[in-house]
Amino acid sequence: MNRRVWLGLTGWLLLCFAAAAIGSQFTPGTWYEQLDKPPWTPPDGVFGPVWTVLYAMMGVSAWLVWKDAGFAGARGPLRLFGVQLVLNVGWSWVFFGLESPGAALIEIVVLWVAILATLVAFWRRQALAGALLLPYLLWVSFAAALNFEIWRLN
Repeated sequence: MNRRVWLGLTGWLLLCFAAAAIGSQFTPGTWYEQLDKPPWTPPDGVFGPVWTVLYAMMGVSAWLVWKDAGFAGARGPLRLFGVQLVLNVGWSWVFFGLESPGAALIEIVVLWVAILATLVAFWRRQALAGALLLPYLLWVSFAAALNFEIWRLN
């Protein structure tokens, strides 16, 4: 691969991990610890490693679409990717920053739809790019169920 392609991969990974860094500013605190949670809530130590892998997969997925078509050729799918990335960060802000599981539940449903739309748009461009977003969609599905239960219990 040429230098442009490697720089592109680096850029997409940096973008995804920048979103992760922004979202990680809103962390569970004593407020979250005091909430009633379902027994199937994963231990706190699970979230970091899972999200690290997911953000890496997201970056590679976007890179594959960009590499094949460029920004001009994949404007729609890459815009969808940007929208879901902003929504991804937004969920952390709404849930942990605003301490609002109810509003976060609405936000995560919108995020889920945006991820699905991005996955479909990417899949149409390149199956591997779409497939790389499947674990992300599944994890956010689980997170939405967890968000719902936390909202319901509290």
